[in-house]
Amino acid sequence: MNKISTGTVIRTVLLGLALVNQLLTITGHSPIPIDDEAVTEFISTGATILFAAIAWWKNNSFTQKAIEADKVLKS
Repeated sequence: MNKISTGTVIRTVLLGLALVNQLLTITGHSPIPIDDEAVTEFISTGATILFAAIAWWKNNSFTQKAIEADKVLKS
């Protein structure tokens, strides 16, 4: 029997929350009271975390041995 993946469940729940939030916003309610400064800080922090993770994940060769090993790996 096939099981629904955890990722599918999480994405569906998050989509449902986003839709409920949007409907509440359209009807004039403030489900998540956030000011513009908090949104700016959240986006800035999120971008910093994202770019830090990408830079950390990427192979960064600083030593001469690491650079030579990259050349061997590519050939």
